[in-house]
Amino acid sequence: MQNVGTIDRILRIIVGIALLAWGVWAHNWWGAVGLIPLLTALIGFCPLYAIFHINTCPMKRPPED
Repeated sequence: MQNVGTIDRILRIIVGIALLAWGVWAHNWWGAVGLIPLLTALIGFCPLYAIFHINTCPMKRPPED
C-alpha cells in the first residue's frame, strides 16, 4: 500500500539527489542518507508515515457505473 503522494515523491527525489551530491562534493559518507528519501520515493511507501498514520496519496475512489 502506497502512502507517498506525487508531490511528496518529487520532493523526496530532489532532497535525495541533493544529499547524495553534497556527500560526493564534501567527500562525506553522510550524503548516503540521501538514499532513504530516494528509496521511499521510488517504492511510494514511507515506514514513518505508516507509524504516524500519514498518507499523502490521493484517495482512490471506486469506479462509478
